Amino acid sequence: LRSASANQLVRMLNFNAAPLKNTAAEPVWKVLIYDRFGQDIISPLLSVKELRDMGITLHLLLHSDRDPIPDVPAVYFVMPTEENIDRICQDLRNQLYESYFLNFISAISRSKLEDVASAALAANAVAQVTKVYDQYLNFITLEDDMFTLCHQNKELISYHAINRADIQDTDMEAIMDTIVDSLFCFFVTLGAVPIIRCPRGNAAEMVAVKLDKKLRENLRDARNSLFTGENMAAGQFSFQRPLFVLADRNVDMATPLHHTWTYQALIHDVLDYELNRVVMEEGAGPEPSPAGARPKKKNRKTYDLTAADKFWQKHKGSPFPEVAESVQEELDTYRAQEDEVKRLKCIMGLEGEDEGAISMLSDNTAKLTSAVSSLPELLEKKRLIDLHTNVATAVLNHIKSRKLDVYFEYEEKLMSKSTLDKSLLDIISDPDAGTPEDKMRLFLIYYITAQQAPSESDLEQYKTALLDAGCDLSPLNYIKQWKAFTKMAATPANYGNSGVKPMGLFSRVMNSGSQLVMEGVKNLVLKQHNLPVTRILDNLMEMKSNPVSVCVYVFAVFQAIVFVVGGGNYIEYQNLVDYAKVLQYCDCLIPAVYYQLFITSCLIPAVYYLLFITSCLLPAV
Repeated sequence: LRSASANQLVRMLNFNAAPLKNTAAEPVWKVLIYDRFGQDIISPLLSVKELRDMGITLHLLLHSDRDPIPDVPAVYFVMPTEENIDRICQDLRNQLYESYFLNFISAISRSKLEDVASAALAANAVAQVTKVYDQYLNFITLEDDMFTLCHQNKELISYHAINRADIQDTDMEAIMDTIVDSLFCFFVTLGAVPIIRCPRGNAAEMVAVKLDKKLRENLRDARNSLFTGENMAAGQFSFQRPLFVLADRNVDMATPLHHTWTYQALIHDVLDYELNRVVMEEGAGPEPSPAGARPKKKNRKTYDLTAADKFWQKHKGSPFPEVAESVQEELDTYRAQEDEVKRLKCIMGLEGEDEGAISMLSDNTAKLTSAVSSLPELLEKKRLIDLHTNVATAVLNHIKSRKLDVYFEYEEKLMSKSTLDKSLLDIISDPDAGTPEDKMRLFLIYYITAQQAPSESDLEQYKTALLDAGCDLSPLNYIKQWKAFTKMAATPANYGNSGVKPMGLFSRVMNSGSQLVMEGVKNLVLKQHNLPVTRILDNLMEMKSNPVSVCVYVFAVFQAIVFVVGGGNYIEYQNLVDYAKVLQYCDCLIPAVYYQLFITSCLIPAVYYLLFITSCLLPAV
């Protein structure tokens, strides 16, 4: 998915033409104008250096104050909103650029397109509007296997927005239309027409009906269909129809509240992590300010966690103690390489007639030359080690100060119906264990997963303890109503045999110079299990609800997309990643199946998941 989205952006920045294969050719210098939506779409896919290599000398926000650059073409990448259309018309009147390449993130309506045409005609700039394109890129690709619908104004399509008590029919229609438009763009980019499955009687069904209608209307118009003929990029369209599983967030409310234990999920939970970028506050220096002096300002540092970072790609789904050990191992390896370079330099500087030194000279020269040639790679490795040392240290500080390992272990036991070794009231009443939000999250998981609701007297006791801990009880009131409705509507979610296994001491001991001192933090190992969303996918993929003649039908589905209306989280993302790694079909007609996973970002409201499973037998895949 990342490759398809990035290629489409590169094509757009090359004036909607295929990029030249001759990389030595000088690029055409141009200006990129985007709105906040366009900025969020481009940011995780293309770096500033990559934009510069494609000839982007400036990239500016549409609604910022921009000076005229009359000799340079401008590439616009914006949503077709009223405000954006008005500003484009203003740019045409002001003659800001030599030519205009207008690219709309979603399809522009005919009336708005006529407004642009009228403004161009009035400004005598018709010839300068070179191209107008609908890009169908109204979603944000965060990973090869992850996307989210939007970042700007995400609260407008959040779980709260969909489920609030005072929502009007018109508001709900607008939310559903926004979600459907993004999903339609996603399938256009992917070049696939899905087979839609959804539960009845909720927001997921509304999305399914609207999306089905939009896809059918587009396919019915054979001349202008986006899924056939010349409208598809070469090799983009797949004849395999993916299974599109639309789930509703209400199917599982405990998992989004669950404290996490894997690296990426922890970063998202405790740090400021958005669009693959984590922002942290750091002290200006290690030394304390002198008495009476003004306290030093905290610096804000930004780190990009990208696909080029091999450590991130390998460990983002690993339990945090394993990450801490791996960071230390990487640091030890780097120090060993650095010491080797220093040793070789020392040998090369030996003086005198020592025959041993002279005999070693040629061999060490070759080694030193090799070491120096690998210096840029070594420096990049050091940068990544520093990055993950700083990020992991910040996460570790949160774990220790809030006892997040205790919360994670206790919640896993609650969800798996395991024996509890500590009273829930003891954790809630412990002033050193977590924030009020942590305590409320823990209690809500207890309340959701309990087979029988606590008695009124017990509930009052819990409420008193929560209030004493500084908690706001309004989430509990909502969950009480939600659980009552869920029991009437459907069976509560089953979390299976989840849980954790304490490992005691670490497999290796951190050295004294390590910043990641894990003393006091439990070394918990995750047990493999499927969460409710993954279980829904598994049942549909293997047709467990209809066991008759499974072998006849199972191979008809090679791809699946899971989409949760109301928001997702990195716990479910990682659970689906793990599911895709271990899942295999044992059918005699399909000896091997290759799985690829597409899932969206997490805890960002109205973020969605998808799982792509592709047969290795098909040459077109």
